[in-house]
Amino acid sequence: MIRPMVVRDPALPSAVTIYEVGPRDGLQNESAIVPVDVKVEFIGRLMAAGLPVVETTSFVHPRWVPQLADAAEVIARLRLDGPTPLPVLVPNERGLDRALEAGARHIAIFASATETFALKNLNSTLDDQMTMFEPVVRRARDAGVDVRAYVSMCFGDPWEGAVDVDQVVDVGRRLLDLGASQLSIGDTIGVGTAGHVQTLVRAFEAAGTDAASLAMHFHDTYGQALANAHAALQVGITTFDASAGGLGGCPYAESATGNLATEDLVWMLDGLGIDHGVDLASLVETSVWMSKVLGKEPASAVVRALR
Repeated sequence: MIRPMVVRDPALPSAVTIYEVGPRDGLQNESAIVPVDVKVEFIGRLMAAGLPVVETTSFVHPRWVPQLADAAEVIARLRLDGPTPLPVLVPNERGLDRALEAGARHIAIFASATETFALKNLNSTLDDQMTMFEPVVRRARDAGVDVRAYVSMCFGDPWEGAVDVDQVVDVGRRLLDLGASQLSIGDTIGVGTAGHVQTLVRAFEAAGTDAASLAMHFHDTYGQALANAHAALQVGITTFDASAGGLGGCPYAESATGNLATEDLVWMLDGLGIDHGVDLASLVETSVWMSKVLGKEPASAVVRALR
């Protein structure tokens, strides 16, 4: 397999963590319902390829995300006490109850940086979403379960337009203060650019949040996801959400297209000499397999080039 030339920049991190979201954020946006057996195999293949974290499913009400209505069945087929964290998404206390009953050891909650998306996605306000998440985080931590927090619409909102940086920082800080161990900053509609990314990270740092507590979740709607990831590396971000083959989007924001493709991120990291632990050949093989299951071309440029 062709590999990129390695040119190491000592100013960049020496290693990063790739937080694979394909089985959850990827498949939730597909029109087809993928069978449980296929989902379990997909997760297994991703783990075998070396992904250090694989987000598996969501305990959101099936009416909202029917593609993941089989969450309990999927989780029952996985080894949740193994070395690879297998987080699940939960929207509220009822979702937490289902996740705990299934044996989940890692959960994620999802908040909005804007009022409009909070209303559309959570039927809540910016303030009320915190009230909703407080018992979720507290109960999860009391049960020894790690909690990650996503914040959507951090770079732009299709209804409100530009999103104030200070507003994003305020929402993110409140989630961390509730007890989230990591904050994933989402460019849900893919409008962010490199300078915007760095400005937002520096604003968090100015508010007392170290870059080590932040992750970046980019969508490639305008072709900026990889450039934004590189910009984030330059300001010390070491965790990146990505989706095998570039699967995904957001079912509640029509302008949101696929996630940053894991293979494209890996190719860039390989060229920069940054450790990530992922076997690219195995990952490409997995994404080609999944694209055949879904009957669609993979969005990842690296997959298309190497298959």
